[in-house]
Amino acid sequence: MPSVTQEEAKSPPPAAARRSPGWFARVMDHDLTASFLASRVTVLAALVTLALAVLALFAPLIAPYNPFDPAQVFLIDSLNPPRWLPAGDARFLLGTDDQGRDLFSAILYGLRVSLIIGVLGVLMAAAIGITLGLVAGYVGGRVDAVIMRIADVQLTFPAILIALLVDGVVHALLKGASREDTAFGVLVFSIGLSFWVQYARTIRGSTLVEKNKDYIQAARLVGLSPIVIMARHVLPNVIGPVLVILTINLGLAVITEATLSFLGVGLPPTQPSLGTLIRIGNDYLFSGEWWIVAFPGLTLAALVLAVNLLGDWLRDALNPKLR
Repeated sequence: MPSVTQEEAKSPPPAAARRSPGWFARVMDHDLTASFLASRVTVLAALVTLALAVLALFAPLIAPYNPFDPAQVFLIDSLNPPRWLPAGDARFLLGTDDQGRDLFSAILYGLRVSLIIGVLGVLMAAAIGITLGLVAGYVGGRVDAVIMRIADVQLTFPAILIALLVDGVVHALLKGASREDTAFGVLVFSIGLSFWVQYARTIRGSTLVEKNKDYIQAARLVGLSPIVIMARHVLPNVIGPVLVILTINLGLAVITEATLSFLGVGLPPTQPSLGTLIRIGNDYLFSGEWWIVAFPGLTLAALVLAVNLLGDWLRDALNPKLR
């Protein structure tokens, strides 16, 4: 039996036998931090996203009025222009809507609702897509074929159409419940079922590469179950691209919620989101009350643009071919 020298024992294992660096290590890399700080657009996008998130999180503390409190809303204050216009009221910075709600306060609360729906929706989509992608890529065979054919069929339908179909089916099944009580959950469920395909296809492709590496074969030899191998060994090494999809899909989810609310199948006017405020403002746009649609629309555009810019930078940062 050949002996192993001390130098050979200390030498690192071949590249094929080593795990690829995890996504967290790549994100925390010093070069990526320097690249982030060197990009003024990315830093600005991060600051805008952080500022909007803080405003949404602390909306009850920042907003001067509570748009959900009937005691603070008076119809006599409806359709007031912004404060700086000649007919503006000093109490309302951005004016009021058709119900007399302070628009600045309504935007903060609406931003909070839109972000919560968007985050929960993409997390649900990621959970479904990652699970199905891991199973399809690791198991293969008929299971892989069935999951991917379902994904291919769903890709033929726009996400907004799927969300509309899910919304209609769920509300038809829940005949006893009012739309106001179920609108929030239905929106999250609709968005989650609309965006899972991207995660599944991405995770499946990465899993097909990882499952043939030596460390996965070694895990099989020691008797680990497929579930343990997928969760403990495969998932940490294929999760990197999901971060990019999560970031970009957050903006898409917020737009989807706004679109559904604008079409009247989202949140009701008593639960204002950015989409609901835009829909309300659209009814008064041609009568001169432009601020009701302009400020929620600008807030929505700023949020989506900032999140997408962060997603673009994260995609380039986690792609070793572009470094």
